[in-house]
Amino acid sequence: MSPGLALVVLAAGASARLGEPKALVRLRPGAGGTALELLLAAGAVLEDPRPLVVTGADHDAIARAAPSGVEVCLNEGWSAGRTGSVQRAAALRPGRDLCLAPVDVPLVPALVFAALWAEWEESGLPERGWLAPFILEAGARRFGHPVILGRELAAALKAFPPQRPLHELRAHASPLLGLAVRSASVLDDLDTPADLLRLRARPT
Repeated sequence: MSPGLALVVLAAGASARLGEPKALVRLRPGAGGTALELLLAAGAVLEDPRPLVVTGADHDAIARAAPSGVEVCLNEGWSAGRTGSVQRAAALRPGRDLCLAPVDVPLVPALVFAALWAEWEESGLPERGWLAPFILEAGARRFGHPVILGRELAAALKAFPPQRPLHELRAHASPLLGLAVRSASVLDDLDTPADLLRLRARPT
């Protein structure tokens, strides 16, 4: 795997509805079972030598718990929205394509990360590309995460206000790509205690 693709875990939210930091909730028993650890372990298939975790409200707790070899940075404007965290990642990983993995979608398997990277390479590593996985349901596409942004597309975020929704960047993408996957984990939304119970019960 080329080190050109940067793994970026987005973990800046306040987790207000969940009541505890999403990155640090335990989804599987034993070592390596937190949402952050599981996501980093699956994303390791990309072979990024220094994955990046962008934090916000729970920076100190996440920084203490982050595995060795991971860079943890604070998005001081985290409350404005996710776009600011991606802007921070683009500034810290200039010239690199970004694989954006939100911590509220924590059970994406390594197989999906690998398939996205293979599709990205097959597409020629497009500088302004956008690639997202999707599930087919009743003939319709439901897009999820993680998402890959080309290096020039990520750089274009400099012109975006932090509160502008990240999905609006899609209009500036060329090409706009999708990859069919079978894992429903790409559609997860870890937001409430009920979501946490549901994800804990999902078979490994």
